[in-house]
Amino acid sequence: MGRRILNDALRAIVNAERRGKASVELRPISTVMSSFLKIMKDRDAWAIENQNISKVGKLLFAKDIKNFQVQDPHRVGRITVELQGRIKDCRALTYRQDIKAKDIEAYRLRILPTRQYGYVVITTPDGVLDHEEAIGRNVGGQVLGYFH
Repeated sequence: MGRRILNDALRAIVNAERRGKASVELRPISTVMSSFLKIMKDRDAWAIENQNISKVGKLLFAKDIKNFQVQDPHRVGRITVELQGRIKDCRALTYRQDIKAKDIEAYRLRILPTRQYGYVVITTPDGVLDHEEAIGRNVGGQVLGYFH
């Protein structure tokens, strides 16, 4: 059941994004879920402000989720997530596939739709990291899921 909590939460986020909602409430919560949401909040996705970059020269940083709040974490609790409308898909892997540090890049290329954006979230001995941090620290672990 613990692995299904993260999957249900991420599917609720994607469904709320597709319906155009401004926020979504997730319950029950887990520490893995809040770590996954923290990575989604901290990682910037590149968005082009204008079609002609050579004239304007500006790039806009946009985050996938705006903010999230954890309420009453010691009991069942809930997390309120404010959405930006930028998430195409995010999924949790219920089988938590083991992955070595040298295989992370190949796994990312296989699972994400493009090389330019998207993140694979991995739980490692150093904590929950995205694929870029895991490669930088040269640690492997178990794949929690991905988002783009």
